[in-house]
Amino acid sequence: MTGERADQRNQQAQNFFNKGSAAFERGNFDIAIDLLMQCVSLSPGFSRARKLLRATQIAKFRKEKKSGLTIKLDDVKAAMMRVKIAGLLKAGKTESALIECEKLLTLNPLHSQNVEMAVEAAEAADHPEAALFTVEAAYENNPDDMELLRRVADYYMTVGDYTKARDAYVKLNAYLPNDQTIFKQLKDAEARVTMAAGWEEAAGKKDAYRDLIADKDQAKKLDMQAKAVVAGADAEALIEEARARIVQEPNNLNYYRALARLLSQNKRFDEAVEVLEAARKINAADPELDRAVTSTRISAFEARIDALKEAGDAEGAAEMETEMNQFIFDDLSARVQRYPNDLRLRYELGMQYFMYEHYDDAIGQFQLSQRSPKERIESLYYLAMCFAHKGQRDMAIMQLETANDQLPIMDDLKKKVVFALGKLAEEAGDIEKAFGYYKDVYGADIGFEDISARMERIYKLRQAQQG
Repeated sequence: MTGERADQRNQQAQNFFNKGSAAFERGNFDIAIDLLMQCVSLSPGFSRARKLLRATQIAKFRKEKKSGLTIKLDDVKAAMMRVKIAGLLKAGKTESALIECEKLLTLNPLHSQNVEMAVEAAEAADHPEAALFTVEAAYENNPDDMELLRRVADYYMTVGDYTKARDAYVKLNAYLPNDQTIFKQLKDAEARVTMAAGWEEAAGKKDAYRDLIADKDQAKKLDMQAKAVVAGADAEALIEEARARIVQEPNNLNYYRALARLLSQNKRFDEAVEVLEAARKINAADPELDRAVTSTRISAFEARIDALKEAGDAEGAAEMETEMNQFIFDDLSARVQRYPNDLRLRYELGMQYFMYEHYDDAIGQFQLSQRSPKERIESLYYLAMCFAHKGQRDMAIMQLETANDQLPIMDDLKKKVVFALGKLAEEAGDIEKAFGYYKDVYGADIGFEDISARMERIYKLRQAQQG
């Protein structure tokens, strides 16, 4: 009887999926979402249905033109839903939490906190593919977010899609060429793709993978590539091989990235930049190549600064550091001009302006970068700091309160926001309000900045006022 009921549920789920797919094709997103929600409720492991549901939620979200008031109401509703989901997870009701997360993502499938909550629920419910679809969809709509890409790559490995994992790690490696963890993960993914047929049999046997490779030279190359940093003769061999690949396939950008990475590892930064610049001639509109060039140039500056310090030339090192900082600013400004819709770049340029106390320019950048779900809260925080430095206390408080409303959990970012609200209240002489903010931070983290000293001072002021 149990088997018959399971078959019936599966058939019902399939029917909902078929109808939901048809509704999606017709552009009836609300109907499609309702049908697909019923499908995944009946069959939580129905991967195709959940993936289509995520695509439908995003399509609906992008199609809607919501007013500012509607967006604010949705944000409040979403915050309440996240609190409810957190309670379900704490109670161990993971499947119920997963269903509620789908409702949450229907409100806004790209909001960073909604994404985080959905991923947490999917992991708790042991549905890694559901987590993958969530971060994958978020990344596809924020293709410059390397943190999202890193999570996508890790989930590809978890679900066994090694080819996609390898491709994702290639992009990450180009963006962060000195990150040895990513490099190791890339080599692991490449090995799994290469030896997919026999890897599982070889697992646990020392050097057993060699028996799966007929060409012993290939085994040697894998050994070299698997090292965290390849140097000396091994590096020269791999560099020459990478150059030969470029000659054979001059339009394959991955070969340029791989060569640049090897050169950077061996501190041949100028050569690495030349390789990346050659790649940019093939695709001048690739923001990842731009980032790789920038990262490599900064690494070159840092190497020169270290060399000058080791030689005892403190003045020369200081001059070089000034030159590096100017390069970073000029490069960011130029990239913002090339990619005006890249909100991450807007945020980074805003931080540069903030650091150099050009607050009006910083405000302009942060007002744009707050549109990105990933950068929204940090942008609001630094907007507030800019307004505070300009003496516009009310504007600062407005930004901080908006940020605070969108942070349901007292994490490090919320502590920073609430602490700033407390400081502004204290500066304005509103001791009770300052005490309320400080108390929230103090209760969560007694060691946060100088919260203990501030609590002690505010407590004494309150006592003096009361008596």
